[in-house]
Amino acid sequence: MPSVFENTIRKYQPTFHQVVKVDPAQDKLLHLDFTENNKELTADIIGSTTRFSAWIDHKLQATHSRYGIGGYDEHRTVYNRSHLFDAPGQGDEPRRLHIAVDIWGPAGTPVYAFMGGMVHSFAFNDQDGDYGATIILLHQLDGLPFYTLYGHLSLPDIQKLSRGQYVSIGQQIAHFGPPSENGHWPPHLHFQVILDMELKEGDYPGVCKYSERDKYLANCPDPDLILQLMRYAKSA
Repeated sequence: MPSVFENTIRKYQPTFHQVVKVDPAQDKLLHLDFTENNKELTADIIGSTTRFSAWIDHKLQATHSRYGIGGYDEHRTVYNRSHLFDAPGQGDEPRRLHIAVDIWGPAGTPVYAFMGGMVHSFAFNDQDGDYGATIILLHQLDGLPFYTLYGHLSLPDIQKLSRGQYVSIGQQIAHFGPPSENGHWPPHLHFQVILDMELKEGDYPGVCKYSERDKYLANCPDPDLILQLMRYAKSA
C-alpha cells in the first residue's frame, strides 16, 4: 500500500521542476549498475578516481547518453574504495546499500530546485568518499514536511548560502562538483529524500548497512517519485 508520503508526492508530480535538465524525447539515460554483477568495474578502476571517471565517461559516450542514472536500494561494491563505509570493528558489517539516486554527468552540470523550500543546512563533508559540498532543503506539501539532500556539489555553491534562505521552484541551486570538491568521486549528483533528519545537519547517511535496509528505506523513500527519470533509463 502506498504511504502517505508517496500519495502526496504523486498528487503534485505534474508540478515539479526537473532537478537536472533532460529532454526525454531526445536525451538518452543510461542505467549504471554498481553491484557485484558489473564485472567491468574492477578494483583497479574503482580504486582510482581518474580511471573510475574515465570508465563512466566512456560508457556515456559509447551509448550517446546524456547522464548515467540509478542506485536506489542498490547493494554496491564501489564503497570498497573508501574506509568511510567500513565497519568500525573487524568482522562487523560495512555500509554498502545506497539509499538515493545518483545522476552521473559532467562537472558543472546545473542542479535545480524541483519545488520551493528553505535551506535546512549545508556542509563541506570533506572526507575521502564522503559527499563533499552538500545542501539539504526542507519542503512541505499538504502539511507534510520532508527534506531533499544534494551531495557531491561544487564548493562555491554552498559558500553563498544561509540557513533559512528561501529557494523557489526551478531555481538553480548548485552544480555537479569536480572530484576535489565532491569527496573524490567521478562527477555526479546524489539526490536523496529524507522524512526525518534525526537532528542531523549538513549530512545524513546515504549508504547504510544491509541489515538496516527496512529502517532506512522507510525514512528515505525512492527519489524517483520526484525525479521521474528511471522510466527512461536503459541498460547498456
